[in-house]
Amino acid sequence: MQRSPVLYWFRNDLRLHDNPAWTRACALGRPVVAIVIAPSLGAREMAWGIAQVGAARHAWWWANVQALGQALGALGVPLHVVQADPCTLLPDWCQVWGTRTVVCEDIAAPYEQAQVAALRAAGLVVHSMWQSTLMAADQLPYAITDLPPVFTRFRNDVERAGVPAHTPLPAPTPLPGLAWATAPVGASDVVSRWDASPAWQPDPRSAFQWKACAVGGPDTDGTLDEVRAGSRGGQEYLRRYLASERVARYKATRNGLLGMAYSSKWSPYLAWGALSAPELLAGVRAHEAHHGVSDGSYWLWFELLWRDYFRWLHRQWGLRLYRACGLRQDPVPRLAPHNHRAFALWTQGRTGCELVDAGMRELAHSGYLSNRMRQVVASFWVHELGGDWRAGAAWFEAQLLDFDVYSNQGNWLYIAGRGTDPRGGRRFDVAKQTAVHDPDGAYRALWSAVA
Repeated sequence: MQRSPVLYWFRNDLRLHDNPAWTRACALGRPVVAIVIAPSLGAREMAWGIAQVGAARHAWWWANVQALGQALGALGVPLHVVQADPCTLLPDWCQVWGTRTVVCEDIAAPYEQAQVAALRAAGLVVHSMWQSTLMAADQLPYAITDLPPVFTRFRNDVERAGVPAHTPLPAPTPLPGLAWATAPVGASDVVSRWDASPAWQPDPRSAFQWKACAVGGPDTDGTLDEVRAGSRGGQEYLRRYLASERVARYKATRNGLLGMAYSSKWSPYLAWGALSAPELLAGVRAHEAHHGVSDGSYWLWFELLWRDYFRWLHRQWGLRLYRACGLRQDPVPRLAPHNHRAFALWTQGRTGCELVDAGMRELAHSGYLSNRMRQVVASFWVHELGGDWRAGAAWFEAQLLDFDVYSNQGNWLYIAGRGTDPRGGRRFDVAKQTAVHDPDGAYRALWSAVA
């Protein structure tokens, strides 16, 4: 008699290698049902009048899902891709398959935590595994409750303690006798399958140029300026990037605005988990062993550690990071009612400020924006237009193809002065930013109007 299967719910971990939760599910020795659910906005985002996830974010997600489906298909494992509320879908599907066991990645954000809590309340046994940081919580120099309120101290403590990063895991090989679960009769009636149409292509002006994974062939025909989605595409891009001179130049160029070369472009792969942070750091360390440590290679580690810090902040503070006042203890001035017209003009790139408008057009038409421009447009919304930082964060969530709930929330709190940073917010002088980062007007000209 066949044992009841395990439902594996792929969340922001669309890979088979260095995926401890997937490795655990495979090691249980039970049939596995693999499922991924299309991204959707929660009530918090829709409350600002944002109707749906942007086309660019959906397209990049779908391209990475296709790549995951190919990798699973090579193992004879079908990937079920659906669009539904997981709190309703997964209990129904467990009933159809005759199981109560779900394995998934642990995501320490309120909306995602509530999903897992709802599944457990419905009677499911959910094994959620924390796996998106460089190191485990028990490896840190202190308990999560004692996390320093500023990143610099966190970085210094981690480096001083020599905390080791997690060693990337290989993709698990199916155990002898492990039978992958096949859909029982009637399973297709439980869900609404994902509709991949209409087709969407990256804007040719975008600073992140990508293609879907190569069906049935290796992802080796790309270049450093045009990459492919999925784990294979990401691994090939990582190999080429680490072999290039861009690593050494990273610190000097990271605030650029145009093209692929100014930054690593790792964030789109990290966002959906096509590549893992430990995998990227292992690549950096291998590069340093061969080429030596440079300002650029150190800064790549620095940025990965920032990413970790935002994750640990979520483990420490949770829902408090989503309040209007954030982590502030002092009284916050009463916020004005949400200005829908100003918000619409900002999202459409029609504020009248050329640099900000260029950035918002790039975001709307490509789903991507440099870190520098994210700071500039966020500052403009909060400090010049007097907008609610939560509305800006929600717009970024809908649009960014590399949206990361931890970094997005952390950075908006940083700009608004509602996080751990003691300096009380960051207000970027747009005239100065324009003079420093777009002195010849090339960026503004590129995004001056819709192509």
